[in-house]
Amino acid sequence: MSKKTNKFSAADFGKETEATQENTFYFGQQNFRWMLIGLAFIVVGFLLMMGHDANTIDGKFDPNSWNEDIFSIRRIRIAPLFIVIGFVIEGYAILKRK
Repeated sequence: MSKKTNKFSAADFGKETEATQENTFYFGQQNFRWMLIGLAFIVVGFLLMMGHDANTIDGKFDPNSWNEDIFSIRRIRIAPLFIVIGFVIEGYAILKRK
């Protein structure tokens, strides 16, 4: 019969054992870089969407006029595209492994 050996002995009781500490943080430097790039795309998209509203002509509110600039390509197509691209980049940055 074999004798059972125990990893721990009475002499080791009370002594601190040195535990190796792993880096358990999931995000690395590249993740944060991609997140900043995605945030920049989102901010640029919202800035491109800004402008005068439908009843503003030359910076003054006029309820009897209509400003066609609210339907510009920049506000309807380009700005939302930048925002969606920014959110896709954010998703990539979150799911990317180190």
